[in-house]
Amino acid sequence: MSLRVLFMGSDAYAVPAVAALLGSSYRLVSCVTQPDRPQGRGRHPAPCPVKAFALESGVPVLTPEKIGDAFAELSALAPDVTVVAAYGQYIPRNVIALPRLGCINIHPSLLPKYRGAAPMQWAVANGDTETGVTILDVCPRMDAGPILLQERLPIAPEDDLTTLEPRLARMGAELMMEVIRQLDAGTATRRAQDESLVTLARKLEKADARIDWTQPATVLHNRVRGFQPWPGAYCTVQGKRLAIAKTRVEPGPGEPGTLLDAGGDGPLVACGADALRLLTVQPEGKRPMSGGDFLRGTRLASGARVE
Repeated sequence: MSLRVLFMGSDAYAVPAVAALLGSSYRLVSCVTQPDRPQGRGRHPAPCPVKAFALESGVPVLTPEKIGDAFAELSALAPDVTVVAAYGQYIPRNVIALPRLGCINIHPSLLPKYRGAAPMQWAVANGDTETGVTILDVCPRMDAGPILLQERLPIAPEDDLTTLEPRLARMGAELMMEVIRQLDAGTATRRAQDESLVTLARKLEKADARIDWTQPATVLHNRVRGFQPWPGAYCTVQGKRLAIAKTRVEPGPGEPGTLLDAGGDGPLVACGADALRLLTVQPEGKRPMSGGDFLRGTRLASGARVE
């Protein structure tokens, strides 16, 4: 008899896991996702990536505002295993205990490092050179359950979140399938997390996006990488917001926030240590462009202030 799998997820990171289940011998009984939320400039309600993919694939979808309110519907599905990935809701004990083989989470970090809402973002923003995926048991405490499987993944110097997330998502889908096989065969093993090594990855806020030029250039470069595409790093030039998508660290002593060079590949701005070259930017109300194109369309001179 085919194993019955219930999936709970919302973000794009979770989509490869849904695809893997659909390509397996297991039966995906339903995808539970967040309700449609306002998106885009028009703020019209739109489905999350998992819901959109599930509907296209013919998978039944549930979108409760609170997962606990859907307990009767979930119970009727009689899942053998529940998989959680980037779902975005607290899961109560009775829902965790529902499947006979367990409720597992696909978490994109090397737990116990980076428990919380934004592990991928903070790994890049903090300049880490590796991350990974952990499959763990879901428990009432956030990301604190025993570890079933874990694998490491290097973070390349040129990686930002947009390049790292797809690799972690694919790895997560592969590890999930292996853990489900182990659970079905009764061979899964678990190890407790070392609580002394716990670090947290808090949810990102819009305030995190603003560049503080008193910080070292390397710190700012990593934050630009980690905060793509949201909340996106930015500064203010001539009173207007300038979004920053790609940078390079260069030597360049000067008062933090001072424009050291208004030529070449883009503005070079002094930082608390070294300087940051703005290679890809998006001026307020305009399309993304190279730093060089921005300079050619903006009257800036060395010594100007970048707020």
